[in-house]
Amino acid sequence: MSKGLFITLEGPEGAGKTTAAVEIKRELETLGFDVMMTREPGGIKIAEKIREVILDPTHTEMDSRTEALLYAAARRQHLAEKVEPALKEGRVVLCDRFIDSSLAYQGHARGLGIDEVWSINQFAIGSMMPDCTLYFDITPLEGLKRIEQNLGREVNRLDLEGMAFHDKVYEGYQILQERFPERMQRIDASQSLEKVTADSIKVLSAVLRK
Repeated sequence: MSKGLFITLEGPEGAGKTTAAVEIKRELETLGFDVMMTREPGGIKIAEKIREVILDPTHTEMDSRTEALLYAAARRQHLAEKVEPALKEGRVVLCDRFIDSSLAYQGHARGLGIDEVWSINQFAIGSMMPDCTLYFDITPLEGLKRIEQNLGREVNRLDLEGMAFHDKVYEGYQILQERFPERMQRIDASQSLEKVTADSIKVLSAVLRK
């Protein structure tokens, strides 16, 4: 059976990735693709438990390296147990966050170093990288404003960080776009959900045709 396609969705807090993922999945399925939607950290039992530890708002004492290692551990288990088997079945995997989140958040915003966090994750993922990454671009101010207005969204430990941290995350993503220009495709996340979905499908259609 042919190898599937690994698509990841990235962006700062409040970019609307999770909402858009549902619409993108629906659109891809109407085009005839078998799509599996998942998320990081999480997606499976072990990784979801690690997610609870990482994002618990009361875990304010967590060391930055501990945080990076926990993300990498959750990522490894998720890949081995869920993502890789789906790709071997020829499915399209749509994953809400992957390695770029660790590089932007822990590598750049936490100050651990993008290359250092990259090294940690190379052990976790081996050679497995996304075929395409949709980067949902929105300013930190606008993203956090959306979170405040979305009463149903979980408020996690990262949401409680100050604006300086979120500015650094945004800056980190800009650096990653320069480093991976072919893989990371920018989507203007300040637009309506319909336009964000349409732009995403346009990008993915070109990737799928290849």
